[in-house]
Amino acid sequence: MKPTVLNRLIASVLFAALAPAVVAATPAELLAGYSAQAGVPAVPAAGQQLFTVRQGREWSCASCHGVVPTQAGKHAATGKAIAPLAPAFNPERFTDPAKTEKWFRRNCKDVLDRECSAAEKAHVLSWLLTLKP
Repeated sequence: MKPTVLNRLIASVLFAALAPAVVAATPAELLAGYSAQAGVPAVPAAGQQLFTVRQGREWSCASCHGVVPTQAGKHAATGKAIAPLAPAFNPERFTDPAKTEKWFRRNCKDVLDRECSAAEKAHVLSWLLTLKP
């Protein structure tokens, strides 16, 4: 092999080995991970309460996503449309761990003024998974 071909081959192998893997997940897999991390089983009723009740801040999750988040919502401050949150009504929801974490981080800070615990994430996700067409 010529040195340039060899260099390209080495670069390709290194890039493939070092490139971050695209991680797809299912909502059930994410729920299992949050439950395991929390060390407690997810409780859908606790998730529904966390989602629908104001937690000392101006908003609840339902302020933007709706009391039953099976339809499009609207951001309370910006008016921006929000796709349905329940996975059965929006198959793209909770399939990307990075996006899921970003969503929880941003929304928990808006609602709770802090990040959600793993148990809170599990509770909310378990409730969302009970919502069916």
